[in-house]
Amino acid sequence: MHKVLEESIAIVALVVVIGFVVARLPKVEVGHSKAFRSRRLRNWVPVGLLYALLYMGRYNLTVAKSVFNGIIGVDGAPMMDNGDFAVIFGIGTAVYGCAFVINGPLTDRIGGKRALLLGAFGSIGANVGLGIVTWIRPDSGLSTWFSIIYALNMYFQSFGAVAIVKINAPWFHVRERGTFGAIFGILIALGLYLSFDVSRLIVGGITLEWVFFAPALLLSGLAVATIALVENSPAEAGFADFDTADASSGDDGPRLPVVEVFRQMLRNRVIVTIACIEFCTGFLRQAILQWYRSFVEAIGQTDGFVYAHWGMVSCCAGILGGVFAGVISDQLFQSRRGPVSAVLYGLLLVGSIVAVIALESPLLGPIFAFMSMCVIGVHGMLTATAGMDFGGRRNAGVAVGIIDGFVYAGTAVMSFTYWAVLPTEEAAKDAANWIAWPVAMIPMALVGLVLARRVWHAKPQPKAK
Repeated sequence: MHKVLEESIAIVALVVVIGFVVARLPKVEVGHSKAFRSRRLRNWVPVGLLYALLYMGRYNLTVAKSVFNGIIGVDGAPMMDNGDFAVIFGIGTAVYGCAFVINGPLTDRIGGKRALLLGAFGSIGANVGLGIVTWIRPDSGLSTWFSIIYALNMYFQSFGAVAIVKINAPWFHVRERGTFGAIFGILIALGLYLSFDVSRLIVGGITLEWVFFAPALLLSGLAVATIALVENSPAEAGFADFDTADASSGDDGPRLPVVEVFRQMLRNRVIVTIACIEFCTGFLRQAILQWYRSFVEAIGQTDGFVYAHWGMVSCCAGILGGVFAGVISDQLFQSRRGPVSAVLYGLLLVGSIVAVIALESPLLGPIFAFMSMCVIGVHGMLTATAGMDFGGRRNAGVAVGIIDGFVYAGTAVMSFTYWAVLPTEEAAKDAANWIAWPVAMIPMALVGLVLARRVWHAKPQPKAK
């Protein structure tokens, strides 16, 4: 009970801090009325919270894996080891990445609100399925069941990032989208806290299957709020639409066929470069988030602060990264996203090199917390903000689908890479055997830095004045 009260206080404090940070973000004046800003706030808050809960319904697998790894099956082996987890997560992320080919254009057609609800209800069903399998706990085939259901979950999860950007694109001018990028980073950070610390509290205080049932229940409540409060555009909420000055500005003609939109996006050098940067982001982000706790548990050094509060640490890092990236993008770099990404990737390169040196040091936790701040800042800037800018409000779904698809292609490569090179069982207890883990991050950080420099001056070009 004391632990529950302690975590409840932490959650309340975290929500208060997030609310304060969002309220204090610098405002870029583009002529919005106070009534418009108030209605926009009521629009993105339920959307944002639903998006954060989708994270909880995605990364709860990591918490469950740690528990299954300690349960011995009938064959004398753990019910789910590092290899099983890497394959399950790898298949799921591959499905997630490929799903954007379908779900990006679909979101542009049906609207962000419907796409978000479709993703929410699909994830609710998949998490209920994972909870049932966990409750039954079959003697064999657990990994197979998890691979199938988790892949289904990831298909529906892929609607989340596309939908949230699609909904918000008509509500934010290019000059204030750095602020939205900061908000996006904060939402990711909140989702990570729910995924790791709150899910771990659920496992410790209730039963393992509730790590899947709980996000399904919470998502149901936010889905109802989204139905009641969210609109796709200012016009649908009773306000006049306005020129957002993105790549759709001046494009009032008929909607192009999906194939032609894809062709235009893939011929756009900036979008392709951003997608390649985000491939590196996907590798680095999940290399840190998915494997740090597994590393610490394997070597038996679970008494550190960063390990014990990994969700909270990741959340604080995400808030700092999102706010830093968003504010300096709008205030210092005239709403350009490339310079911010280059700065953060330079820090990621330094961090990955230091992590190799500090692999067996207590400093590894703080180093990875700092790298989490950088990588979440990049992700918010490029997937959410640049996706809006260069896709435009009309084609944001396709643009974000391409970019986020590359993110999860990078994540899939990360999963199968570490499946091949990371130690298992007895070998995993020696920290020196994990050296391939941080070493693999270095080339990704270097490539990301080089590519980010190539879009230093990139800004969206409206089709007409």
